[in-house]
Amino acid sequence: MDGKNRAQIRPGARVRVVQKQDQRSGNLTEGIVQDILTKSPTHPHGIKVRLQGGIVGRVKEIVGEG
Repeated sequence: MDGKNRAQIRPGARVRVVQKQDQRSGNLTEGIVQDILTKSPTHPHGIKVRLQGGIVGRVKEIVGEG
């Protein structure tokens, strides 16, 4: 699943995100969602989340439900 729909993402879910500095390279970081930062129900570039450990990025892929 991609991360463009806020309803599919829950705190505790394992996701892959792209951080701001990795947008050009497309390097993905995997982690567990701590907070959902995007308020709108959808976003064309992915829902912005904070992972456990403080990394902020846009969800590109949902790996598993938490």
